[in-house]
Amino acid sequence: MNLKRVVVTGIGALTPIGNNAADFRRALATGVSGAAPITHFDASLFKTQFACEVKNFNPDDHMDRKEARKMDPFTQYAMVTVEEAMNDSGLNLEKINLARAGVIWGSGIGGLRTFQDEVTSFSQGDGTPRFNPFFIPKMIADISAGFISIKYGFRGPNFVTVSACASATNALIDAFNYIRLGKADIFISGGSEAAVTEAGIGGFNAMKALSQRNESPETASRPFDKDRDGFVLGEGAGALILEEYEHAVARGAKIYAEIVGGGMSADAYHMTAPHPEGLGASSVMELALQDAGLDPNQIDYINVHGTSTPLGDVSETKAIQKVFGEHAYKLNISSTKSMTGHLLGAAGAVEALASIFAIQDNIIPPTINHFTDDENLDAKLNLTFNKAQQREVNFALSNTFGFGGHNCSVIFKKHI
Repeated sequence: MNLKRVVVTGIGALTPIGNNAADFRRALATGVSGAAPITHFDASLFKTQFACEVKNFNPDDHMDRKEARKMDPFTQYAMVTVEEAMNDSGLNLEKINLARAGVIWGSGIGGLRTFQDEVTSFSQGDGTPRFNPFFIPKMIADISAGFISIKYGFRGPNFVTVSACASATNALIDAFNYIRLGKADIFISGGSEAAVTEAGIGGFNAMKALSQRNESPETASRPFDKDRDGFVLGEGAGALILEEYEHAVARGAKIYAEIVGGGMSADAYHMTAPHPEGLGASSVMELALQDAGLDPNQIDYINVHGTSTPLGDVSETKAIQKVFGEHAYKLNISSTKSMTGHLLGAAGAVEALASIFAIQDNIIPPTINHFTDDENLDAKLNLTFNKAQQREVNFALSNTFGFGGHNCSVIFKKHI
């Protein structure tokens, strides 16, 4: 069958380095760090006392207070970014078939703040079961997609993907496939996460996943640096409007980029550690290239998963070298998590936006906070350390990998 083409016609962002897409775009190019001491709670007794929080965000500035109280922060973040993306897209809801418009969102954890607060309140009480009637609907991960569809009246496929840190990319690929198979015209897709809580920081600390560089938070996220000591927890959301190409052209939509391929694989190796040789990572990139009908030599930029963990960064570069061979040395590679921290289930959405900006601006965002070369990494790889670099970008590939061995890769193409 002839597959439909899929393009991006609207974007929105709420990140630790920018509360909208334009600010996020500028910050990426200038190498801004979003890490700072935690303000959401008193973290003085925690091993890690900093994170990449969304800054100066008040839900009351964006929605009715009564409605905001029905939402966990991860859903609030979703609603704000989707509103920006919808406004950006110029979609007229009265002129589209709402039965062929859907929502596929991503979140790795969902309403952690709501769950934590409700259970804590109960445990501190006298045993009488007093729970907020909104407890369950605020907590469940799928409620974000539900709220989005209710607001815009989208009656097509509606669900949330949960594949840990690969969730948002998983959502984008699912939406991409629905459209190109002719089952829908439009999708709101992306991801959101709000896990900077006592449970979130404490839980990741317990498994020794987070950086503990409390004396210098802004330099703590240092992918590929010899002295990296774990990731920095981030929060926020990214939203993309995906649209069938002819549908977008017919209404005169502006087009940011085209999605041309996606891949999904599993490490089938370990609960949290990546395969040491990057087996799942190499296979997922190969699958994405095959899906797009591209030769590896056509890729110009890879926005890597690059979390700043000792094992993950090495295995991903091994996978890149396996897939791209000598072309690996001609690629630009960077980890924007060095700036945003790790947004968990939302990471794939904000990194998809970073990839699209690289294509549009022909500017590779840097991997900041590089101080010492790691002898376990090939020094000939261009990891775009510390400063943005200019180059023509026609194809960009974005990787996201999650606990449980979930791997997703998506490829974007310049629209001319």
